[in-house]
Amino acid sequence: MNSKKNPETPKYKLIFLGDQNVGKSSILNRFLNDTFVEEYQATIGLDFQSKNVQIENQDIHLLLYDTAGQEKFRSLIPMYTRDANIILLVYDITNKESFNNLSLWLKDLTNINFDEVIFCIVGNKIDLSDKRVVAKEEGEKFGEEHDFIFQEVSAKTGEGFSELFYQNLFEKIRTKFRPSGQQPATEVNDIKFNIDQEEKKIMPKKKCC
Repeated sequence: MNSKKNPETPKYKLIFLGDQNVGKSSILNRFLNDTFVEEYQATIGLDFQSKNVQIENQDIHLLLYDTAGQEKFRSLIPMYTRDANIILLVYDITNKESFNNLSLWLKDLTNINFDEVIFCIVGNKIDLSDKRVVAKEEGEKFGEEHDFIFQEVSAKTGEGFSELFYQNLFEKIRTKFRPSGQQPATEVNDIKFNIDQEEKKIMPKKKCC
């Protein structure tokens, strides 16, 4: 009798990095639950959640790590980002310092091969356009200089999420990391996503924006 072993579902580690209060937890919550919580408390250390998505007929398991943005946790970044496949660097378009600090976050990534990781620069809070201090062109330029994906979003309204995750990130996953023998989809609209997800906590967690 012939028995065929089912291939293991590919797992990809996705890390959210950025200053405190830029909206990392809100982006994660919008992606997982399509909801927005008005007030969060600061993330303590690291929060872990996961989500299964399906690209064409290929199941993908995303391991999602929401990191604290406080300075006292910065020394832990190399440990958190070890073996990362995808890194989202998040800034707040109403906070110039959070944008300027993107370069500092990159300097903390001392243990990864940049050529093997997908990077996304994410400008959050575009619903607060009247308070914008970081021009979209500045974010685009930063992304182009580093050959990173760039997208502005609003975790509050969901604007930009389709472009960030469906058209950019998952498109990049299937072309950069697709398993041997898997053919890339011909159109973004062919991607189907399920909502199989689970939540775990690695360190004591208080929700942060």
